[in-house]
Amino acid sequence: MTISPELRALAQYMAGEFDNREQALADPAWYVHLRFWQRPLPVSLFAEPSIALFAEQANILELDKPYRPRIVQLRHSQTAPGLIEAQYYMFKDIEAVKGAGRDPDLLRKLTREQIELLPGCTLSVAVQNLGSNGYRFRASLPEGTLCGFTYGGQNYQVDLGFEAATEEFLSYDKGISPTTGKAIWGALMGPFRYVKRQDFASEILV
Repeated sequence: MTISPELRALAQYMAGEFDNREQALADPAWYVHLRFWQRPLPVSLFAEPSIALFAEQANILELDKPYRPRIVQLRHSQTAPGLIEAQYYMFKDIEAVKGAGRDPDLLRKLTREQIELLPGCTLSVAVQNLGSNGYRFRASLPEGTLCGFTYGGQNYQVDLGFEAATEEFLSYDKGISPTTGKAIWGALMGPFRYVKRQDFASEILV
């Protein structure tokens, strides 16, 4: 299976350094000013044709304390090759990769053994063809599902989703309380609207 132009475009749109400066200035009560990185990963990490990105973010006032490191693998569905999926993975040792958004050398020797599949964390990606203006992508979990995982002996649930266009990335990620089922952090009042400040698309080697 080859990588489609749509999947490649999605990876190119997502690869970069972003921030939500305008949104944070306009509505600081609800939106922290964040820096957000999505770095292309070595193609050898996965056997099937795909493009994978390392993602993490940090408060603009504490860039030396990034958090939520994760991997999103963009691939074609095995059951419906015409469809694109975004599959999430977590790191077994978060400290080993912390800061890799700014220091991609930390990712060059990353192996499959260092990451763990999050089986319930597979987003379906809808593609809108905008003609000469490219595409717009919307990724979401199947209706009624949440991404759940355990780390450090604690259970976590997240509701994942994003939109991607040429210079904009919208994050709908929310943390969900396992006890109440209510959103407790993240995009509580609508998506975080990130603008691409630096392009990493040239780092995609597929």
